[in-house]
Amino acid sequence: MRVVFDIYKSLFKMNQFKIFIELTRLNKPIGYMLLFWPCSWGLAYGLNFNQVFENFFYFLILFFLGAVLMRSAGCIINDIIDVEIDKKVERTKYRPLASGKISKIKAFFYAAIICLIAFFILIQFNLFTIILGLSSMVMAFVYPFMKRITYWPQFFLGITFNWGVIMAWTSIMGSVSTEILVLYTSAIFWTLGYDTIYGVQDITDDEIIGTKSTAIKFKKNIKLFVSMCYLINVLLLIFLFKTNMENILFTTLLFIFLLSLVYQIKIFDINDPKKCLKAFKTNNYSGLILFVAILTISFKL
Repeated sequence: MRVVFDIYKSLFKMNQFKIFIELTRLNKPIGYMLLFWPCSWGLAYGLNFNQVFENFFYFLILFFLGAVLMRSAGCIINDIIDVEIDKKVERTKYRPLASGKISKIKAFFYAAIICLIAFFILIQFNLFTIILGLSSMVMAFVYPFMKRITYWPQFFLGITFNWGVIMAWTSIMGSVSTEILVLYTSAIFWTLGYDTIYGVQDITDDEIIGTKSTAIKFKKNIKLFVSMCYLINVLLLIFLFKTNMENILFTTLLFIFLLSLVYQIKIFDINDPKKCLKAFKTNNYSGLILFVAILTISFKL
């Protein structure tokens, strides 16, 4: 108990609070927004079948809070596991654990406290959604090991990061359907594309260290690979929403979503990490656009 008390006490010191923010990446909202948008898609799509609007807005808030918390906990666990790797990568060597600003024990307790808060949010949903949520925690904590054993850690991230699509759907509908699995698969390819762009920033360091990524595997044809990922993403969306294409507002927004992906492919440069980061961050807008597009169907706009 003394250790827990000391951790709480240190958190309220300004310097320690700054370290906590850096550790959880709360100063970089793109991470938790990319975790949240798929949840919002699942909720918005579920609303099309179950017009319970009061649950929709309440659940939207819960999923947002859950995304912030779980992304924060995931970052801490990732840094604990990758501390030795992070020390060797230019982009990550100044992270709190890698630079020695915080101990592994204190970081672990932060993660445990955050997970406990996230659990209290999770139990607001039905039993099936709770079970799905607990299983997602396992996937989140396994993900950091993927780069050590496969060139496809981005694919595993897609499976993990977009689990919220299914959870959001089941929170409203109570069961899984073919339609939501199509949306989930589409989201996986979206993540596979944008995280490959993100991985370009670390290609040089990763090759020296020996860690793997799709950015390394496809670096000679990386724009083609990302283009194929985004193409599959869009084709699955068109297949899923083919009966809604007569809705001009929806179709226009889906086209804008497509343009946002094309824009990313156009601007990212394997030799320019800043352009890769800019393209990656564009996905926050892409996620928002698709959310609004699905809402136009559910709200019959």
